[in-house]
Amino acid sequence: MAKPLTQITFSFGDEDTLIAPPPAPKLKAVRKIKPTPAPIVVEAPIEMTSPRLGKINTSNTTGKRGRRSLQENAANVDLIEVPNDEELFKKQYYSIGEVARMFHEKQSLIRYWETEFEILQPRKNRKGDRFFRPVDIKNLVLIYDLLRRRKFTIDGARDYLKKGRKVEERLTAIQSLKQIRQFFLELKASL
Repeated sequence: MAKPLTQITFSFGDEDTLIAPPPAPKLKAVRKIKPTPAPIVVEAPIEMTSPRLGKINTSNTTGKRGRRSLQENAANVDLIEVPNDEELFKKQYYSIGEVARMFHEKQSLIRYWETEFEILQPRKNRKGDRFFRPVDIKNLVLIYDLLRRRKFTIDGARDYLKKGRKVEERLTAIQSLKQIRQFFLELKASL
């Protein structure tokens, strides 16, 4: 059953009659119910252990976008996994994915460092894939040391590298001292 149609007319001062629409039906009062908030679920970080690295906290490693905090960078400085020179020079080229895994960094950061530092000159194929030579990886170790361990800015590290080659000598001295320290720690543990 269809409702009958009503016509609405308006008066602009000349006419005295006005036909009004039918009154709206009365609505029942409805009590408002407050929605209950959803429960907050906090996931505990998963701790994994590695024989080489010890405890690894995986709470911030997956699903996080953007920059890492300075504290996270400082904690990961000693965790780079660049092989020694004998193993490093066994291959002629390393892909950018392999290099990023060595340094525990994202590929985009390695590409950014390539644009900022002239000493990084990876080879590119026709497709545009980057292939890093062992010399480039040694230069990346140097850049990583300046930026992450010694907390240089990009401009400061660039100027420091342009001033002289004593940087490489210092880096090799630091690495040899770390190897000696590791040897003494292993010797102490065996006693």
